[in-house]
Amino acid sequence: MPGSQHHDPFEDRLVAALRDTGDGFDADPAALAAGGRVRGRRAQLLRRTALLGGAAGIALVGVGGALLVPGGDSSGPQRSSAAAGPAASASATAAASFSGDDLLRTLKGLLPEGEFSEEAAQGTETRMPPFARVVYDDGKGAAAIGISLRRVEPGSQEVRELTRCPDRALVPYDDCTSGRLPDGSLLMLYRGYEYPDRREDTKRWTAELVTAEGQHVSLSEWNAAAEKGAPVTRAEPPLSLEELKGVVTAGAWRRVVDAMPEDRKPPATGTPDAPPPRAAGDSIGTTLAGLLPEGLTVVDRGGQETEYAYVVVDDGKGRSLVQINVQPDMSDVADQLYGEAETLADGTLVATRQGPGEEGAEGVVMWTADTMRPGGFRVVISAFNTGAQHQDATRGAPALTVGQLREIALSPEWEALR
Repeated sequence: MPGSQHHDPFEDRLVAALRDTGDGFDADPAALAAGGRVRGRRAQLLRRTALLGGAAGIALVGVGGALLVPGGDSSGPQRSSAAAGPAASASATAAASFSGDDLLRTLKGLLPEGEFSEEAAQGTETRMPPFARVVYDDGKGAAAIGISLRRVEPGSQEVRELTRCPDRALVPYDDCTSGRLPDGSLLMLYRGYEYPDRREDTKRWTAELVTAEGQHVSLSEWNAAAEKGAPVTRAEPPLSLEELKGVVTAGAWRRVVDAMPEDRKPPATGTPDAPPPRAAGDSIGTTLAGLLPEGLTVVDRGGQETEYAYVVVDDGKGRSLVQINVQPDMSDVADQLYGEAETLADGTLVATRQGPGEEGAEGVVMWTADTMRPGGFRVVISAFNTGAQHQDATRGAPALTVGQLREIALSPEWEALR
């Protein structure tokens, strides 16, 4: 279920992502059974941070040697001569490909003066998305900075997720802005943390740009020399939000995306099956609110466009987060999710669990009822003894019992969303 970026049972090992990623995804059945994973779970932030933890990590996300010439944006940070060079003709630019060294030169040229180390990059010569990563030191401490580039479908749900500020009930952060630029591009600027539970003081600031043509440029920086596993070296990442904007909007990156190889997969034979319809998040939230027991006051609510919603309730003893996923066509992972589950007379599988929360906050527990009807229609609901998973417990137990969660998950009301 959507939330912070690292790592709870509604995390990046999503059941739906398992199906999308294919046989190469190493699924952990125990982790899968821990709760309702949804395709799209925190897609905004997962895509940002999977890119920049080093060359191996970057390769999981996703001809020539022409020098990239940053273009267009005079409001960005001072560019050094490393990023300057003779401008290519339009036809040459369209035909060019760019090496990893080209991307590194461009990234370093767009940054303020400083020292660079631990450089890694990949250009457009392969089918993997291009990226560049450096450790940058402006004299105030080493900081990891990285950029990645790819294509996305303009106007898609993915674009909205990438450029929409996360819900504060699910993700702790300092500030976030999102809006449309004069050229039609969408830009999100985000200042948050590597770890939602703040177990380390590593900050992560990001800029996400998606152009009207579907060019996606993702830039991240940390106040440490690595995304994870490195001590904090400075109070904040080195680039201000305006500097992040200047780097991510440089015209050079759009030319890199344009130079990426087109997908040349052979056309599929026959007519592919249409994906199953997904329930709208608003409808899920409305149904959930209507099924809550008496005595609970909904004090906050939210969700994502499809498959997921949450409410925060209060019974007079403190806030309690209740989140739910409604997922179609999940039969292919039933064995992993419901190995020893109860089977009802109509074939519905039911599993209940009680355990600690997954965000690392102090004293948090999570109670779950996970159900799958015949045909693979899954409804999984969890409640917590806190109003937000990343915050410490505020009450002894969730506001709903496991029995009440089970009753909600098995309600016939969900059939209207199949």
